[in-house]
Amino acid sequence: MTLRELVIAYAQYPAIIAYTLLALVAIGLYVERPAPLLPTVTAVLAAALIYPFIWYVLHRWVLHSRWMFKIAPLAATWKRIHYDHHQDPNHLEVLFGALHTTLPTIAIATAPLGYAIGGFGGACAAFATGLLTTCFYEFCHCIQHLAYKPKSKWTAEMKRRHMAHHFHDENGNYGITTFLWDKLFGTFYDRTERPEKSPTVFNLGYTPEIARRWPKVAELSGGVETAHPRRRER
Repeated sequence: MTLRELVIAYAQYPAIIAYTLLALVAIGLYVERPAPLLPTVTAVLAAALIYPFIWYVLHRWVLHSRWMFKIAPLAATWKRIHYDHHQDPNHLEVLFGALHTTLPTIAIATAPLGYAIGGFGGACAAFATGLLTTCFYEFCHCIQHLAYKPKSKWTAEMKRRHMAHHFHDENGNYGITTFLWDKLFGTFYDRTERPEKSPTVFNLGYTPEIARRWPKVAELSGGVETAHPRRRER
């Protein structure tokens, strides 16, 4: 896959289109009721800086939780937003987050912070920043999963670490655009540091034994897969 092909696949995805349009709306509202320059810049920087931390928290303690599938109303959401992604990591249709979960998260993480800094205009600026940061995040995620070989050392290293998260041990390397929080919280690793492959790297701990007790995800998935996604019968 060339960079051009990757960009086209990325730009045509409905979630990316939705984020971009909503960012334009937020920018338009900001223009109508702007905040002063300093609060605006502060709100934008705050939103851009907090996003990787929010992602780390959600990725580690929500998406990789072992409690969501035990709650029937949340089981389908957990299956869609992360279980399916780990079941088949390079499948484009579940590579991006579901809008009904990502949009409220972006708004909650950024708009109140922006409002506290610069009122309505600050909230709009922060929300637009969160949406555009999400677009950047999802583009990096595409690089890491699609058949594209990164040219820069930074993107190549990020892809290598993220592939270890998906194909070697899911309990670490939670970052997508930075591994700062992994390093601070002790979840950053290299494959040589964990010689044994995680037995739950593709099912996130939702094993056949667990499914017998909490069957909702298995019912929605047509069973529980345990093999490498590239080696399954299609």
